[in-house]
Amino acid sequence: MAITGSQDQSAKRRLRLGMVGGGRGAFIGAVHRIAARLDDRWELVAGALSSDPERARLSGQDLLLAPDRTYADFNEMARRERRLKDGIDAVAIVTPNHAHAAAARAFLKAGIHVICDKPLTTTRREADQLAKLAAESGLIFAVTHNYTGYPLVRQARAMVQAGDLGAIRVVQVEYAQDWLATRVEETGSKQAEWRTDPARSGPAGAVGDIGTHAFNLAEFVAGDEVESLAAELHTFVGGRRLDDNAHMMLRFASGAKGMLWCSQVAAGCENGLRLRVYGDKAGLEWQQENPNVLTYTPLGEPPRLIRRNGAGSDAVSQAASRIPSGHPEGYLEGFAQLYTDIAEQIAARIEGREPNPFSLQVPTVAQGVRGVRFIEAAVRSSQKKAAWVQV
Repeated sequence: MAITGSQDQSAKRRLRLGMVGGGRGAFIGAVHRIAARLDDRWELVAGALSSDPERARLSGQDLLLAPDRTYADFNEMARRERRLKDGIDAVAIVTPNHAHAAAARAFLKAGIHVICDKPLTTTRREADQLAKLAAESGLIFAVTHNYTGYPLVRQARAMVQAGDLGAIRVVQVEYAQDWLATRVEETGSKQAEWRTDPARSGPAGAVGDIGTHAFNLAEFVAGDEVESLAAELHTFVGGRRLDDNAHMMLRFASGAKGMLWCSQVAAGCENGLRLRVYGDKAGLEWQQENPNVLTYTPLGEPPRLIRRNGAGSDAVSQAASRIPSGHPEGYLEGFAQLYTDIAEQIAARIEGREPNPFSLQVPTVAQGVRGVRFIEAAVRSSQKKAAWVQV
């Protein structure tokens, strides 16, 4: 019998999800909750939704959580949920970057699977420690590089793996936004305020926030690792403490070359994530703002448009699709695919079976470590006047 998409797999029950961060005023917490519910595999039952106890309590009320499953502290939550018969199966960590490591450690030590927003941590030392702890625990540790959940991103990866492009020569990736083109952090924007604060965001701004997505997407589709890079980070907005634009050259382990541009001051750009991959036989292009089309161009031939769940799409793309071709899917569905795949992996463990193989493309703690190494390499290179450094 053919394997269908992971959203078609049955489970004995909905998995129980907890959340750290994501309370009132948070953007990404709501995205995670929508994504978790979209395919009906999860139920949010517990949370430590804010570092402020009153905000945590009110946020729990907003989400209809039971008062005794609404915690003022994630350490208390990990300890108590571990002891409950109906304790959480996994925790989603959606705090600012600096709090990821401590929360992830607490739940790993409690024997609870972890779903962590990116970047994994703010330092390589903490990232390596988490990877070691995750390996020792045997638990699932997923990092939500959500663009890997898009059907045609997975198709592009499969086409590269199948040799449809031949030997990869060039990888070009960019992620351009304009929302930080002015001092938004001084206007009361919670999202801008912590993302431009080195104490909470880490050593990089745009590089850590969106550059890590571009880097992950390039490695995911190319099926190759960046060995070294030369980067120039710049801060265009006066008084800002972290970079808001970066240009980089990349060298891949296979010998392929690449370039990465990320910017949050590119006027007129909303969420311009774009990937182009060129081999000696063909090229591919995908754009997040038009995610249901993948452009495939064999050398010397006219471009071919591959549409999500339509003509030219293959099983890996169709497994990540929910609705017929011509009905657009996008950001929330791509994010949801990761939650559905993680649910499939956990349910398979609970039920003593092998998971759907299509569910095994979720970025893990290993990709989280790669992202932190990328950030530190980019900062180090820029400090050395764009010298080549190892990732």
